[in-house]
Amino acid sequence: MLHIILFNPEIPQNTGNIGRLCAITACRLHLIHPLGFSISEKHLRRSGMDYWNSLDVHHHDCWEAFKASKFAPNRLWLFTTKADHAYWDVTYKDEDGFVFGNEGHGAPEWLHEQLTGHRITIPHMNNELRSLNLSTAAGIATYEALRQLRAD
Repeated sequence: MLHIILFNPEIPQNTGNIGRLCAITACRLHLIHPLGFSISEKHLRRSGMDYWNSLDVHHHDCWEAFKASKFAPNRLWLFTTKADHAYWDVTYKDEDGFVFGNEGHGAPEWLHEQLTGHRITIPHMNNELRSLNLSTAAGIATYEALRQLRAD
């Protein structure tokens, strides 16, 4: 199983899209609080996220609570524009976790420092643009890892 970790996500639609990705690919979703929105039963129904109950989702009060959780993955990869190694140059393993910063600020510097050596990027073809949408990046990362794991 792969793990998708969203650090303080701000946009509910991105989290919803990533939740659907995780449900369809049997990945575990970790949400590191605080979130920039509310996840309530009423909100989920209104958003058409009827798959949410099929999702393996874990909420964590903070990064430290996530790291201490029995559900935390064995190895973490931080996806960031501030990395030199491309995501396709990594050999992924079962139980790897993909960490994504939030939409407005990315991952904080202390998290970059904590995951030094495990920071990877999705290369840009147009360097004039900032970055991909969060849910698009999560999809690219997930399917590359699944491709590698299924080839083994």
